[in-house]
Amino acid sequence: MQITLGPLLFFWPKAEVIAFYEKVAESAFDRVYLGEVVCSKRRELKLDDWLYIARMLQAKGKEVVLSTLTLIEAESELSQVSKICGNGEFLAEANDMSAVHYLSKVGLPFTTGPSVNLYSAEALTVLHDKGLKRWVMPVELSFDHLKMITKRLPELGAQKLETEVFGYGYLPLAYSARCFTARAENNSKDNCGFACLKTASGIPLATQEGDALFVMNGIQTLSGQCHDILDQWHGIESEGVNGVRLSAHSGDIFGVAQRLAESIISKGVVQGNSDTKTLNGYWFGQRGIDHIPT
Repeated sequence: MQITLGPLLFFWPKAEVIAFYEKVAESAFDRVYLGEVVCSKRRELKLDDWLYIARMLQAKGKEVVLSTLTLIEAESELSQVSKICGNGEFLAEANDMSAVHYLSKVGLPFTTGPSVNLYSAEALTVLHDKGLKRWVMPVELSFDHLKMITKRLPELGAQKLETEVFGYGYLPLAYSARCFTARAENNSKDNCGFACLKTASGIPLATQEGDALFVMNGIQTLSGQCHDILDQWHGIESEGVNGVRLSAHSGDIFGVAQRLAESIISKGVVQGNSDTKTLNGYWFGQRGIDHIPT
């Protein structure tokens, strides 16, 4: 089972992004997903920059996948998706069905991210026949739902399909045509002033009682607290899952990856941070905001 790093969801300056991935190159991550998946206006890095980072990581022994936008709203965005999918070097992760359509049409293998709503073995089989190599399970599905799917896949002839689970990080919950971060700055979406650069970890929102509820990240809504099911890795692995995805939102992501790697090697338990409140409700079929003691 591989430890994977999902695409960077936040908008950071180019120099910080490159410095971050230089650290990733020396880290415990096995597979790294690169690219802008939230907003096409985030243009600090062009495709050539992402390819430079991808080649640097590949030279360090990392498997690299290029991720596409999640919400396509314009022809220019569709054109960028096609360039990423047809990069000629690296596998692509489709985060929207437009990318799936392009990749299947040209006969290229691909993966899907958690934003593609695949909830059944039957749906997965349809895409597997069109070139789907790996899927990342939508974050709202439970372990029981995963077991139901993995049981059916061999029966449908898709036993070679790889599965990845979102294991750690702010949960990507929703995407909107409107930009919350721009509105918070009293700007329109078209003239946002790149407000996301001012909020390196998004804008936290709390309930009236003061409890963390959401993090607003441009057009994306994230969970207000970190989702963490890394202590469930034994059960995840037992279902034949190929990878556990971590999503970067702090400098500690490297420590988290290292602790998980050490636990996999030793067959032990992941040591977490007892001072940090985390979420795991979806995994147990409960509310996503809940923390179920394990």
